[in-house]
Amino acid sequence: MPTTAPAAPATRGASTSSARRRKGSSSRRDDEAPLIPILARKVREVEAKAQRGKLGPTNRVKFQVIAFLVREERARVKADGEIADGARVELLKRLDGVATILAKTAARDTSLIQLLEVDQATSPVAKRMRRDWLLESGAELPEDELIITDVKPVQAAVVPAALAERQVVPPQIEARREANPFLAPDLALRAPVASQRRRLDGWELMGPLYKSFEIGAGGGAASMELPPVPELDRLSPKGLDIMPHQSRFLEAVREGHRSFLLADEPGLGKTAQSVLAASVAGAYPLLAVVPNVVKMNWAREVERWTPQRRATVIQGDGATVDAFADVFIVNYEVLDRHLSWLSTLGLKGLVVDEAHFIKNLTSQRSQNVLALAGRIREQVRDPLMLALTGTPLINDVEDFDAIWRFLGWTNGEKPGPVLMEKLDATGLTPADKAFYPEARAAVISLGIVRRKKKDVAADLPDKLVADLPVELDDEFGRSIRAAERELGERLAAKYRRIIEARGDRVVYGEADEDIVRLVAEGELEESRASDAGGENVFTMVRRIGQAKAVLAADYAVQLQRSVGKVVFFAKHIDVMDAAEAHFAAAGLRTVSLRGDQSTPARQEAIDAFNNDPDVAVAVCSLTAAGVGVNMQAASNVVLAELSWTAAEQTQAIDRVHRIGQDEPVTAWRIIAAHTLDTKIAELIDSKEGLAARALDGAAVGPESGESVQLSALKHLLRQALGAA
Repeated sequence: MPTTAPAAPATRGASTSSARRRKGSSSRRDDEAPLIPILARKVREVEAKAQRGKLGPTNRVKFQVIAFLVREERARVKADGEIADGARVELLKRLDGVATILAKTAARDTSLIQLLEVDQATSPVAKRMRRDWLLESGAELPEDELIITDVKPVQAAVVPAALAERQVVPPQIEARREANPFLAPDLALRAPVASQRRRLDGWELMGPLYKSFEIGAGGGAASMELPPVPELDRLSPKGLDIMPHQSRFLEAVREGHRSFLLADEPGLGKTAQSVLAASVAGAYPLLAVVPNVVKMNWAREVERWTPQRRATVIQGDGATVDAFADVFIVNYEVLDRHLSWLSTLGLKGLVVDEAHFIKNLTSQRSQNVLALAGRIREQVRDPLMLALTGTPLINDVEDFDAIWRFLGWTNGEKPGPVLMEKLDATGLTPADKAFYPEARAAVISLGIVRRKKKDVAADLPDKLVADLPVELDDEFGRSIRAAERELGERLAAKYRRIIEARGDRVVYGEADEDIVRLVAEGELEESRASDAGGENVFTMVRRIGQAKAVLAADYAVQLQRSVGKVVFFAKHIDVMDAAEAHFAAAGLRTVSLRGDQSTPARQEAIDAFNNDPDVAVAVCSLTAAGVGVNMQAASNVVLAELSWTAAEQTQAIDRVHRIGQDEPVTAWRIIAAHTLDTKIAELIDSKEGLAARALDGAAVGPESGESVQLSALKHLLRQALGAA
């Protein structure tokens, strides 16, 4: 990998001095070290991002570049004989200020500490940042630092060494290989043509691309221009009709578009659109990677919408796989065992359902999906690549990163060739304000499709989320409130120790937000440790759920007697158990959807709820039944426990509010009054602003990107300090 060491301080000192002389002024401190104001501005940007949650890849690189440029500039200022002693002291003080902000930011996110030790730019992105900032400061750089050579990407093996021993080859797959031992070559594949150097090749673009969605870039829904509805429906099998919004998507596939982030709101039929898209594109064999809970539903949808095609569900080691099927359906959890044979099957399409599941690039399931996607693109020109999720953004706009990589739009460090061509065609750079709406539009045109229910399903009934506060006035409730106060006081004690250690005085009603965050993050890390004892934010919320269980179940009983079938969601198994016992005592027949069920048992429970009039309540796990499940037989949902994310709550409600529903849907959130539950509900509601701004063009202010857990702990601490 070619590397370019940073310029020696003396060399850059001379170029900076010449820039200072060109400007014709030596009295201003900025003229002595024009790089320092740039570093100060950049470090504030990173600090602001860190305050809203963990930093994404782009801002981590920015943090790294600031750190080693501070060291370079300090060495240059000390060695520059043209700088007066008084000016030198002042400049070093300002550099110390930048370094202090770096240290405070690293205290918020301890994974940044190792980046402080890096003393040169090693990646092309870091080199470009360093070069651009130095040029902005007026420095004259040698030619070898002006031209940054990208490192040729190394194609990672689809099956990493750690998973090699786990690979299985189902017996029927061996039969398929023997029947046709040679994978037919795709004659449409051509050797890559060396691309010409573009105007934007030297710019760091990933940060601006994320920012273009973060700020909403002037509004407008994030949906590509789609063809009009065709006059004739040539796709629907007998007895079925596709909706106009689905038909327009399929027309885009018919016209040749092959990569999509299908981000329609939950309930608008993304599975059906994907199944039909494969038929339109002839993208067989097709692989669908899906949550375990919807494997059987996917097989049914293939049979329903494309009855001429065969689907097979991969279970366990794949003993029952139909190797000659057209559609292979596998869940994330067992994909790692089947990477080897799937990568040599000649797949022409890949669908990733609930694509937000791969947002964590360090997880094995994300790496499995991305490696498989890369191999398919090596074997097939323009394969059908679909990322399906109604909630692509959970906490931060950089949640797009893994999805964009999967679709081939970026590689994580820079845009892909097609996107780069579109950005270059704008004639703008990230230094231009007008670049951001143009950049957002360029990404959207690659294949983001986002439709809202109210816009494309006018006949779909309204949805209402109603809060029902309940008083926990028994001994259990009083103990919960006491435990909350104790946790708040424990956090406050840590806060006071830190304040007093630096020589300051704690003032009731005031709070240093940096220290508040530091204490809350420390508590959250301890709470996540498996051996953490005592009360923490997770045990607190669980106890609140236990205290609400019977109250929520009793409300569901009364609701069922008035309106019929009810879907009851809870997070913890003991809450579900308590609710089911209460329903049984009330004479109600129930079904249960839990994470430990087999796929056939789960589908049997869903069918019974939708089709058996004697089944009154479905008791569902928020995590196991919150995606890909259709329960339109009910129009009322009871949320006995709150989720940690707005997306999870939306997904749960939309199991009922979806195509096929003909009654208004009401979700009843049971909230424990005068407890942390109330604050969590408020925080969840505030998180919906990210998707509204980035995807739907809504004019809402930027919300914090930090987790609900962290925000809840900060609230408890401020409350204990009298600064809530």
